Amino acid sequence: MKLLTSLLLLTCTFSWAKDQPTQEQTNFVIIFLDDAGWEDFQPFGQDHYQTPHVKQLAGEGSVFSQFYVPQAICSASRAALLSGSYPGRTKVFGAHGPNGKGLPTKFATIAEQLKKAGYSTAHFGKWHCGDTEATRPLARGFDEHAGLMYSNDMWHLHPMKPEHWGKFPLRFWNNGKIQIEDIQPRDQKKLTKWATEKSVDFIKRHKDKPFFLYTAHSMPHVPLYVSKDFEGISGKGLYGDVVAELDWSVGQITKALKDNGLEDNTMVIFSSDNGPWAGYGDHAGKTPYREAKATSFDGGTRSPLIVKYPKMIQAGTHSKKVFCSIDLMPTILDLGAAPHPENEIDGKNILALLTNQKGAKNPHDYYYFSIGRKLEAIMSADGRWKLHLPHKYRHIEIAGKDGYDAKYSRPKQELALYDLKNDPMESKNVISNSPELTDELRQAAESYKKKFH
Repeated sequence: MKLLTSLLLLTCTFSWAKDQPTQEQTNFVIIFLDDAGWEDFQPFGQDHYQTPHVKQLAGEGSVFSQFYVPQAICSASRAALLSGSYPGRTKVFGAHGPNGKGLPTKFATIAEQLKKAGYSTAHFGKWHCGDTEATRPLARGFDEHAGLMYSNDMWHLHPMKPEHWGKFPLRFWNNGKIQIEDIQPRDQKKLTKWATEKSVDFIKRHKDKPFFLYTAHSMPHVPLYVSKDFEGISGKGLYGDVVAELDWSVGQITKALKDNGLEDNTMVIFSSDNGPWAGYGDHAGKTPYREAKATSFDGGTRSPLIVKYPKMIQAGTHSKKVFCSIDLMPTILDLGAAPHPENEIDGKNILALLTNQKGAKNPHDYYYFSIGRKLEAIMSADGRWKLHLPHKYRHIEIAGKDGYDAKYSRPKQELALYDLKNDPMESKNVISNSPELTDELRQAAESYKKKFH
């Protein structure tokens, strides 16, 4: 009887303990930029802009050169990150505007699941996963929030559609209340600094318990603004100044982790929601790959990624391991000893890839890329073969300048198979050389369509 009592007591103690926060639990910081180009930051692009803080982060962590998002548009990409699910599953497509429904509440977020494991959570910057009472950050698992609910160009000074977007105020929210009812240019200049300062303050206040910090900057999405301290600092125009301030922000956040003794026990993830909005010309980032934002080519879906986690990731490494933003949720939850959602997700734990374990293989067979509701491409999970289904896409004919968008055409992409290992620019169709592989990928695409459409 005494033995049974002891076992029950031990079981209850363990059950209680695993739900309690401890200092040993891993902290998570995701720094997610908006429309950053793959080459905007060192060490991805060596010749464009000087970004010493991001370069230092890369030197202290690992650089991943083939990281993808499943849809290269704001809301769809952010919902995929937070929910671990394809847009086809959540039905979050494109970019949701003011009063947009965003991510349905039946799909749990990273924050909601980490809170069940005792984490404190915060989001600062751009949300873009819903602008209703049920879908704003404080209702989706975040204890703290400050920033915009949607893109910073959805306002009365939109260069092409001021009458449409002028119907809605661009509001700055702070912990559930509207702090600024109608943002003006002077406020846009402070967005990066505000998100940074709040992130640093959150780290300082939560140094003694596990936390999840999601800093999702509004920049370098147009319209571009920088604080006074960064005006002209890059010598490479306004876009260069914006990149310099974002680099400063990374430095401030990583410094706060070091100053508070949290560096070794924190996973820092640095990336972008998609490729550059290249149509804005001198107000857009740079990518070496085909096309850009709002396309399913690598110029839109391949994002820069740096992950630092001293406990498990070797510093100064460069990895060609392939995975997708939907995989971050289950990886983070497992590392944080948090439960997976009750709803089904599409991502899988890729910690073995992140930490470069010997013999590690991607747990997926394929990755899928869509624009809106339309599935446009499918890629083998090793990142080599990519099949484009027939679709039209947005192509820049004449790039814009000084804050104005491009003139676009809508050419048709025929059914094509690309060998990304030997042709990362997706320029040579090798479909005639690989009929069996093509059929395999087409069948997988059809299965995806049946599942989600």
